[in-house]
Amino acid sequence: MLFKNLSPTQIRWLKLSLFLLATLPFLRLVIATFTDQLGANPVEFITRNTGDWTLYMLCIALAVTPLRKLTGWNWLVKLRRMLGLFAFFYVALHFLTFLWFDHAFDVAEMWKDVLKRPFITVGFSAFVLLIPLAVTSTNAMVRLMGGKRWQWLHRLIYLIVPLGVLHFWWMKAAKNNLLQPMLFALLVAALLGMRIYWWRRGAVRQTAIRTA
Repeated sequence: MLFKNLSPTQIRWLKLSLFLLATLPFLRLVIATFTDQLGANPVEFITRNTGDWTLYMLCIALAVTPLRKLTGWNWLVKLRRMLGLFAFFYVALHFLTFLWFDHAFDVAEMWKDVLKRPFITVGFSAFVLLIPLAVTSTNAMVRLMGGKRWQWLHRLIYLIVPLGVLHFWWMKAAKNNLLQPMLFALLVAALLGMRIYWWRRGAVRQTAIRTA
């Protein structure tokens, strides 16, 4: 099958290409900032852009396993960590924008806002849950925690991504603009639905083997 097996050199070039592509949105923000091209509301532009790219990266990372199963391209797994770390990078920028421009680094006021507005509560929860996944993304942490415990921790992604979509949905609902949130919701539902289907099929197969 085409692209089924890639050499280590090809994987390295693919990772470099992915790194450069994933960095482009950030570079665009930097250039737009220094060239005064952020529009009439720069804070809204940065907030929207970093939030969008967080969801893009999370959804692409979530799509790795389904794509691997459907195509047989096992090398896709080698890209998932970078995608997850870029998702954390953009959500950290998203949160920093909120903390800096909305609350001038006043943590007490920021916390009041988190507790007061549900869509911020949900988004903040997703951000906090992403932190342990980013911290434990290294091979050393996998060895330290053990493979099973590491896998259980990183299954938090199945909660984090829907929380991110819900945060986005509520934010867009205030502006009566639900097309993009609906597309994200359908995509995430499909990706999680495939996982549930494969899990149930595997469970049925294991039950059949034990009872044979």
